[in-house]
Amino acid sequence: MCTCASGEHDEGAGLGWGEPVTAGVRPRTSRAAAPEAIISADKASSWVYAEEFLAEDDAVLAARERAAQLGAGAVPPGTGAALSVLAAAANARTVVEIGTGTGVASLYLLRGMPADGVLTTIDAEVEHHRAAKESFAEAGIRSTRTRTISGRALDVLPRLTDAAYDLVLLGLTSGGVLEAAPEYLTQAVRLLRPGGVLVVDHALWHDRVADPARRDEATTAVRELGRAVRADERLLPALLPVGDGLLVAVRR
Repeated sequence: MCTCASGEHDEGAGLGWGEPVTAGVRPRTSRAAAPEAIISADKASSWVYAEEFLAEDDAVLAARERAAQLGAGAVPPGTGAALSVLAAAANARTVVEIGTGTGVASLYLLRGMPADGVLTTIDAEVEHHRAAKESFAEAGIRSTRTRTISGRALDVLPRLTDAAYDLVLLGLTSGGVLEAAPEYLTQAVRLLRPGGVLVVDHALWHDRVADPARRDEATTAVRELGRAVRADERLLPALLPVGDGLLVAVRR
């Protein structure tokens, strides 16, 4: 029996990112969409189709191979395509990437940016930057379009200018980022201009975030980061189920 004073259920009560739905409570989307549009047995095949929708060229494939050799993370094709679109939609001339790897995500970002756009990419591993520079050279990216900074990102970010960037990509698998996610979020929002775009990769954390039974430290940290983005009145967020999850938000 409903205990609400109005006699109706509050359909949004208790609903959170990765939280279970209370019995008798429906997501707000249930009024606008048929159940089969929300839960489908074909979701997995649709995800695979989306990931393979655009073929990767030789430069990206070579960067991906370097990542495999070094044991560095690399965004999947669907995430990369989304990064290109986001960079293009924001007309992003100034971009900060936290977690360079071997340059897979960097290449996707650069392809969406204008020809005069500059990518500042930060990674603690010098070897990663060497590999990324090879990737940039193979792709024909001019050296003036990238600024690689080696070091711990939390030491580097405070030196960057407030509200001077069009897009900030936060890679949660980059060393130390997840453990200090609130600090990274604070820095990322500070760097964005009004209308700038925040992007957080691995926002579904290996499909664990959506499972309420998963309570390990890493999954909980990703959930809390998502809630912090959602609760920040300066940000207009959305969670995209591409790759391992892409949390995006526009700075108001």
